[in-house]
Amino acid sequence: MFSNQKALENGKPGSAVPLLTVVGDRARMEGKFDIADSIQVECEIGGEMNVGGKLVIGEKGIVNANVQTVDAIIMGHYGGNMIATGNVEITGTGRVTGNITTDSLVISKGGFFNGNVSKMNEQSNGQRPVYLVEDNRTAQLSGQR
Repeated sequence: MFSNQKALENGKPGSAVPLLTVVGDRARMEGKFDIADSIQVECEIGGEMNVGGKLVIGEKGIVNANVQTVDAIIMGHYGGNMIATGNVEITGTGRVTGNITTDSLVISKGGFFNGNVSKMNEQSNGQRPVYLVEDNRTAQLSGQR
């Protein structure tokens, strides 16, 4: 099922960017997806995704794909290689296995990440990326920077 909604901004509906939502308890899609705006996934997707806006993987979402996006919020399961020119957030219910290239990674309490993280522009000013773990007693971060 597809629907157009307003993008979530701080957990509340926003007004600027439409959010295409893909929902299906037993739906599974495989292939190459080019999405001009933002998308929320509440089903299983595999293959390759190019997202021009924000990728939101909902709590029921499972994405096993190589992804290029601006921003990503992961509340479900993600596996693959992700390049995000903006921010990546792994929420408390999010589970990520794979490599992420971004300038900003936030892992909330309870979130899980297993993989490598690299900065978007490694050569820029020699600055290291900023990683925030809200509570390092419960958030699990493994891999290399």
